[in-house]
Amino acid sequence: MTDQNVGAPATRQRRLSPLAITIVIVVLLILGFLAVAAVLAEVFWYRQVGFLPVLTTQWIAAGVMFLIGFFGMAVPVFFAIDLAYRKRPVYARLTAQLDRYQELFEPLRRLVKWGLPAVIGLFGGFSTATQWQRVLLWMNSEPTGTTDAQFGIDVSFYLFDLPVLQGIVGFASAVALVALIAGVATSYLYGGISFSGRDVRVSKATRIQAAILATIYLLLQAASLWLDQYRSVNDPNGLLTGAMFQDVHAVIPGKQILAGIALIVAVLFLITAFTGKWRLPVIGTALFLVSSIVLGMGYPWAVQQFQVRPDEKSLESEYIERNIAATREAFGVDEVEVERYDAVTDAEPGALRNDAVATANIRIMDPEIISRTFAQLEQSKQYYTFPNSLNVDRYVIDGEVEDTVSAVRDIDITDQEGWYNRTLVYTHGYGLVAAYGNQRSPGGEPVFLESGIPTSGKLGEFEPRVYFGMNSPEYSIVGGERDKPIELDFPADAESTAEAAAEDADDATPAEEATPAEPENADAAQVEADVAEADAAAEEEQAVEEVDGSRQNLTTFAGDGGPELSNIFTKLIYALKFQDMEVLLSGAVVDGSQILYDRNPIERVQKVAPYLTLDAAPYASVVDGKVVWIVDGYTTSSEYPYSEQKDLNEVTVDADNERVSLMTKPVNYIRNSVKATVDAYDGSVTLYAWDTEDPVLKAWSKVFPGTLQSVSEMSGDLLSHVRYPTDLFKMQREVLSKYHVTDAGAFYSEEDAWRTPNDPVAATGDGTTAPAQPPYYLTLSAGAGAEPNYSIYSTYIPDARGEGARDILTGYLAADSNAGAEAGTVSDGYGSLKLLTLPKGNTIPGPGQVQNSFNTDPKVSTELNLLRQGETTVRSGNLLTLPVGGGLLYVQPVYIEASSGTRFPLLQKVLVSFGDQIAFEDTLDEALDVLFGGNSGASAGDGDAVDGEEPAAPDTGDTATGGDTGATGGGTGTSATLEAALREMQSAITDREQAMKDGDWAAYGVADERLKAAVEAALEAQ
Repeated sequence: MTDQNVGAPATRQRRLSPLAITIVIVVLLILGFLAVAAVLAEVFWYRQVGFLPVLTTQWIAAGVMFLIGFFGMAVPVFFAIDLAYRKRPVYARLTAQLDRYQELFEPLRRLVKWGLPAVIGLFGGFSTATQWQRVLLWMNSEPTGTTDAQFGIDVSFYLFDLPVLQGIVGFASAVALVALIAGVATSYLYGGISFSGRDVRVSKATRIQAAILATIYLLLQAASLWLDQYRSVNDPNGLLTGAMFQDVHAVIPGKQILAGIALIVAVLFLITAFTGKWRLPVIGTALFLVSSIVLGMGYPWAVQQFQVRPDEKSLESEYIERNIAATREAFGVDEVEVERYDAVTDAEPGALRNDAVATANIRIMDPEIISRTFAQLEQSKQYYTFPNSLNVDRYVIDGEVEDTVSAVRDIDITDQEGWYNRTLVYTHGYGLVAAYGNQRSPGGEPVFLESGIPTSGKLGEFEPRVYFGMNSPEYSIVGGERDKPIELDFPADAESTAEAAAEDADDATPAEEATPAEPENADAAQVEADVAEADAAAEEEQAVEEVDGSRQNLTTFAGDGGPELSNIFTKLIYALKFQDMEVLLSGAVVDGSQILYDRNPIERVQKVAPYLTLDAAPYASVVDGKVVWIVDGYTTSSEYPYSEQKDLNEVTVDADNERVSLMTKPVNYIRNSVKATVDAYDGSVTLYAWDTEDPVLKAWSKVFPGTLQSVSEMSGDLLSHVRYPTDLFKMQREVLSKYHVTDAGAFYSEEDAWRTPNDPVAATGDGTTAPAQPPYYLTLSAGAGAEPNYSIYSTYIPDARGEGARDILTGYLAADSNAGAEAGTVSDGYGSLKLLTLPKGNTIPGPGQVQNSFNTDPKVSTELNLLRQGETTVRSGNLLTLPVGGGLLYVQPVYIEASSGTRFPLLQKVLVSFGDQIAFEDTLDEALDVLFGGNSGASAGDGDAVDGEEPAAPDTGDTATGGDTGATGGGTGTSATLEAALREMQSAITDREQAMKDGDWAAYGVADERLKAAVEAALEAQ
C-alpha cells in the first residue's frame, strides 16, 4: 500500500453555514481578546511596580521549558511512527482483520502521523514548563560547603542537582517508552510484526528500531536506579527521614546491583538489533524483573525483620545521630542555647524586684479579643473595618520602648452598591490605631496612643491613607486630573468632632480629659446633636450626593500605585480583565487615573518573589512617616539529606490560625531569608536579603538579579519593627519538641518527647481536642540574669495523651525578636533561640493545669459569677507565661462584654498564678502584690490610665500581707454593695455604648461618669 493509495473516493461533506462560521470567529476573537487583556494587564502591573524582569524571566523560562518538553516528546514519537511506516514490509501478508484496520486508518494516517506526536508533545511541554523553578535553581546553584553523612557529597547536589537529574531521566524514559509503543503499534498495523500460530515474525527494520529504543529505555532505567540510591538520604518512609540501617545495607546496594543488571540487559538488546536473536534479552529482562523483586523488596524486608528489629536501638543509633544533626541544621535550631531553669514555686514578697522591666511590660491587652473593641471605639463608619486579630508591635514613646497592639483602619465596601461608589469613592482605609499593651482605661477600654479621624497621637506625623491593605477592594480607580476630588478620605463630622475635642482639651482639667470629645456645655452639645442629625440625613441621600465635597473630606491619590488608564486601549484592557465596561465608558475615569489591583500585601510580595513561602501574618507599622506592611519570606526545600520532613501547613495551625489549605507542603529545610515591605499608600514593594548565607536565596538572587536589596539599606526605624517570624518559630518549636534531645538512645526511646500544650482558652468542652496554644510576643527575660528583650515564646509539656497525661511544664522556648534600631545593622542577638528546660523533679503546672485552677478556684468563680449577672458574658484572654521571680508567672486578663446588642470586650480583672497560688484583682499591679505576699517588688504599669496618660502606681502601703484575708485577699466579697456596684457598672456600660452608637456625646459623658463612680464603689466595697 503506497501513498498513492491514500486517496479515497471523494465524499460530499456538509459545509458550515456562514452564521456558524461567524459565531466561531466571534468566539475565537473574544477568547483572544481576553487572553491578550490578561497578558497585557500582567505586563502593565509588573512594569509599574518595578519588577517586570521577574515576569519576563518566568515567561521565558516556562516557554523555553515548554518547547524543550514539546519537541523532546513530539519529535522522537513522530520519527518512531514515520520510520516504522517507511520501513514497513512491502509484500507483507496481512490478516483480513488487519486489512480492514488499514482501510479504516489510511484516510487518517497523515493526521495521526502529525497530530498524535503534537498532542503527546503538548503533555510533555506542560509537564516540563512547570519545572522552570527547579531548572533555574540548578543553573544558578553553587556548593554549600556542607556534605551529607552517607555519600559525602555536597548538600547542593541534593537541593539543586538531584531533582533536575531525576526529572531529566524520568522524562527521557517516558519519551523512549512512548516512542517504542508508537513504533511497535505502527509496525504491527503495517505488517512489521505478525503472528502465525505460536510464531512471531518481526521484520528486520522493526527489530532494529524496537531493540534500539529498548536499549535506550533500559540505559535510562539504569541511570534512574543509580540516582535512586541518593534519594534514599531524604526518604521519609523509614524510622526517620534518611538512609537508615536497612537502606545503607540493603536498599542502596540493591539499587546499585539493579543498575548494573539493567545496563547488561541494555547491551543484550543492542546486540539483538544486529543478530536478531531475542532469547538473551528476553531472559535478561525476566531476570531483571525477578532481581527487582528480590533486591528491591525481599532482601530489604529480610534485613529489617531478622537483623534490625531484634536490635533496632543499637543498629539504628548511628543513623539516628545523622538525622538529629541534619534536622537541627536544616531548621536552624542547631545553635539553640539550652539552659536549665530551676523554677521555684513559692511566691515570696519582693520576688519580682529584679524583673521590674519585664513585669512592667506584661501585655494585658489580648490582640485576639479586643479587635471588636477597636472597631466599636475607632471604626467610626460602616465602611471601615479592623482585622479579627490585632498586631503586637513596639514603639518608642517618650523615650521608652512600649509594647503595643495595633491595626490599620481598612476600607470595607461590602455594603456599598453601585460601581461608582465601590470603585471611585470608597478607595482606601484611613489611619493606624495603636494602644498600649500594658494599660487600660478606667472603664476597661484600651489606652490609645494613636487614634482618631484624622489620626492623632504619639506616633508623629505620617501618611495615614491605606490604599493597599488586607481588605482592599479588588480594584479601585484613583487619581487623575480632576476639577475636584471624589475619593472619600474621612467623614467631615469626624474632623469637626476631633477639632472640638482638641479645643476642649486645651482648657480641660485632667478629670475632664477622661472622656474624649465630650461636650462641655449646652452649645457644644447642640453642635454635636446638629452634626449627628446632619449625618443621619446624609445616610438617606444618594451616594453620589454624599461625595460632592460638602459633607465629606475628599482626596485625590497623588502616588504612583498602579498602571495609568491613559488611553482607550488601556481602558479596554482592564474592562476586559475585570469584566466591567464602566472602566471603558465612565466619564469619571480621566487623564492620569490609575487602576489599583492585587492590593493584598501578601499577594503583591508573592507575585514579585514567586520563590518565597510567605508568613501568614503580615503586620503594619508606622515607619519613616508611612504606614508600611512588613512581610516575612522563607526559602524552603524538601530535599535536605537526613532532615526530618514536616508539613508546613499543618505545623502552623493553632488556636489563632486555622488551616486554610488541605494540601500538604512537606518541608525539611527553611530559612528566614527575606524581609519584604509594602507601602500602604502607593503599594511599592521592597525586598531585603536577610539571610545572605542561604544557598537557596543565593541561587534565586542570580535568577532575578537586582530584585533584592541589602539589609544595609534598611532604616533604623524599619529595623526597630522587624520581628522574628511567627510561622518560622512555630516550625522550630515543633522540631525542638523532639529534637531538643541529642542523644540517639534517648531519642529512640522518646523518653523526653514534648509537645506544645493545647490552648486552654480555646477548650470547647464538647470532647474535641483544642488546637495548639499559639506563641506570643512579649518583652521578657529568658533565663536567669538575662536582659529583658522583645521576644516570641512558647511552652512545652510532656508528649502524652489521654487521661493519664500530665500537663506540667517541661520547657520554655524564646526567640529574640529585637532586630535593633541602628540603620543597616541587625542586632547580634536577633533570632537567637533559648530553651529553658525545667527539672523533672520539680513539678511546675502547665497552662492547662493553671487554667483549670483558675476555673475551679472558689473565690475566682464567685466573682466571675457576679460579673456574669445581668446581660454580660465573661471572656478569658490569652494565658501568658513569664519566667520571672525565679519561677513561672501566669497572667490572664479577664474581659466582660454584653450578651446581646452592641458587644465588645472590656478588661475588668486580671488573674495571676505562681506555683499553686492564685490572685484575682482589678489590675495587674494589685494582683501581683496580693500574689507575692503584699508587695511583689515591681510595678507592672497596668493601672487605670486617662486619655493615654501613664497610669498611677498602685497604692500598696496598706496592702495586707501574709495570710491577711482583708480587702485584698483575692477580692471575692459578695456584699450587696459590691453586687449593686457591679450591676451599675453594667448598666453604665450599656448606656455608654448606646450613646456612642447614637452619636450622643452628652449622654456618653454622663454614662462614663456613672461608670467611674460604679468602679470606685466596687473598689470600696471590696
